[in-house]
Amino acid sequence: MKIVIVGGGFGGLKLARRLNNKPGFEVILVDRFNYHQFQPLFYQVATAGLDASNISFPLRKVFHKSKNVRIRLAELREVVPSENKIITNVEEISYDMLVLAMGADTNFFGNAQLAEEAFPMKSTVEALQLRYRLIENFEHALYMKDDVELQRLMNVVVVGGGPTGVEVSGALAEMKKYVLPKDYPELDFKRMNIYLLEGGDKTLGTMSEKSSSQSRKYLDKLGVTVMTNTLVKGFDGKQVSLQNGETIATNTVIWAAGVRGNVPEGVDKNLIVRGNRIKTDRGCLVLGYNNVYAIGDLAYMETPKYPSGHPQVAPVAMQQADMLADNFIRIERKSTKFYDFEYNDKGSMATVGRNLAVVDVPKPKLHFGGLFAWMIWMGLHLMLILGVKNRFFVFSNWLYNYFTYDQNLRLIFKEFNKTKTK
Repeated sequence: MKIVIVGGGFGGLKLARRLNNKPGFEVILVDRFNYHQFQPLFYQVATAGLDASNISFPLRKVFHKSKNVRIRLAELREVVPSENKIITNVEEISYDMLVLAMGADTNFFGNAQLAEEAFPMKSTVEALQLRYRLIENFEHALYMKDDVELQRLMNVVVVGGGPTGVEVSGALAEMKKYVLPKDYPELDFKRMNIYLLEGGDKTLGTMSEKSSSQSRKYLDKLGVTVMTNTLVKGFDGKQVSLQNGETIATNTVIWAAGVRGNVPEGVDKNLIVRGNRIKTDRGCLVLGYNNVYAIGDLAYMETPKYPSGHPQVAPVAMQQADMLADNFIRIERKSTKFYDFEYNDKGSMATVGRNLAVVDVPKPKLHFGGLFAWMIWMGLHLMLILGVKNRFFVFSNWLYNYFTYDQNLRLIFKEFNKTKTK
């Protein structure tokens, strides 16, 4: 059975690893990057807490001893279900079974101006670009004489009060308190404002009331200006316009306000629902097809427990990959009984800063906050990172940062114009 998996994220990689060296399977894993990215820690790359290589793992290295998994560095252009093939930017690949696991990208809700000017954080490259912008702002602020322009450089606006927005806001606040005044003693960091804008009435809206209120308290403690029930109308590169008519002067907007599925061409448009997700049955099979599947953030599956679809988080993608691997093995063995997907929610968590985190566990219903929750958050993320070497470097960085109140990765890598001389 030739299985083509498009996407090397949590779901796609998990499925490929489950089918690795299984007899009867030929697996091709297609991704536009040659590495797996650990998305939950993008914000730490953006705020110079971790190096990009610490949260990235080469896909080919994962399958060094594989006899049946092959990697293709390519970008999916179109699915042709009638011919059982996909078209990428470099070749056409045939399949017996196709699994779409491309995840989701930033959702700017049709606002072209925001898409052009704001900084998303959905890849390692985007996290690095944001890091460079943040550091360059302070370098430019050293030379700025105009008071209005100086304030614009010192202000940072984060849009979206979910886990990503809360975590990056907290990390920026800690940089402002512990690191930046030492790097730039000429600047007055009392002037630096970190705004967190949330359209709903609370931060961490998908978590418990305790987590929401506790995260708000932590953010206030760190000096983040949290503005709930606040919708962004536009951003022109110099100021953020709000729906209520107010404006915030800044040249840096971090967009963490939503995601939309990466649906390829060739999928029936009638199957695409809110959030740009593809309708599937309980076995992750795309409705109307007999050999095209979707998992993770891209899949929209209605179940009695989740009538509006599953949350777009890594555990859902990984559990769907596990179920799909079992079903593929049953198909290969000519079985007629297959598993239906049921999400086992083991809890949710978010960190705000040093010793500050929140954890919700559904069964038994428990809530943790503060230092203990922070330690749970760190332990779980360390376990999920691929590679012993990566885990070691991440843990070493966290340990160093904890005791020194510093990060040592505030580097700007960019190409300078070379002047030719005779």
